[in-house]
Amino acid sequence: MLVAGLCFALMSAVVKTLGHAFSGPELVFYRSLFALLAIGVTLFGQGGAAGVRNLLGEHIGLNLRRGVVGFIALATFFHALVELPMAVAVTLNYASPLWLALLMPWWLGEKPGGAQYGAVALGFVGVGLLLRPWEVDGGTLGAGLIGLFSGIMAAFAYIHVRQLGRLGEPEWRTVFWFAAVALVGGAAATSVTGWHAPTLADLPALLAMGLLATLGQLAMTRAYRKGSTVVVASFAYSTVVFSGILEAAIWNEAMPGLSWAGMAVTVAAGVWAVKLNARSNT
Repeated sequence: MLVAGLCFALMSAVVKTLGHAFSGPELVFYRSLFALLAIGVTLFGQGGAAGVRNLLGEHIGLNLRRGVVGFIALATFFHALVELPMAVAVTLNYASPLWLALLMPWWLGEKPGGAQYGAVALGFVGVGLLLRPWEVDGGTLGAGLIGLFSGIMAAFAYIHVRQLGRLGEPEWRTVFWFAAVALVGGAAATSVTGWHAPTLADLPALLAMGLLATLGQLAMTRAYRKGSTVVVASFAYSTVVFSGILEAAIWNEAMPGLSWAGMAVTVAAGVWAVKLNARSNT
């Protein structure tokens, strides 16, 4: 999971670097294109045409819905990455366990306890310290709310993944359809906002973005398969730590003390919520 956290943090740094030349949906398109090609080639190599025909499965509708919410989560996250300090955008996106605690009662029928609501309340305190609506301008606050919305959509995506897991859907199929839907969504949105032709200088960064995203997904999947869910989910927050280190090293951006405090509180609340959510499912 530490490898996955580093890969996702490096991917976020690449996205922030490319943000001057490409829109968020456009970057989603290129990221998804790489993932889709990698998965498609692997499937064809393992099972030929039969492996490709096996893509539909019995739960294509749920896979497509998961792809839609995943695309929205990714596009809004990429927008926040470009407009906000990277560590702040990553932290807001990783607030998804807090939203998951609020969504579970009416979506999955899993009733949270008082401690889970306490974790949510603590997390909102951390988010408030991160966004500081009392002192930031409207543009920054708007980008912060978009980053927070990406965490909400990430929680919806996780709920869909959990439902697919309960139905016995293989992980590779879910990942494939997420990439396919995100590719189409990115292309549709970019057709409205306008395409930017990549230059030769952009290609290494675009390839690195796709490679890091794919490696991160593979490492994360292996971590959840082999390790304790609570421990692995807690180590997922290493992405926040790596993002803060990369931001200081690459852009030399100094965040105010309240932002660091907000990150610490939000991460602590997220880890607490992850442990409580896991305990409620046992």
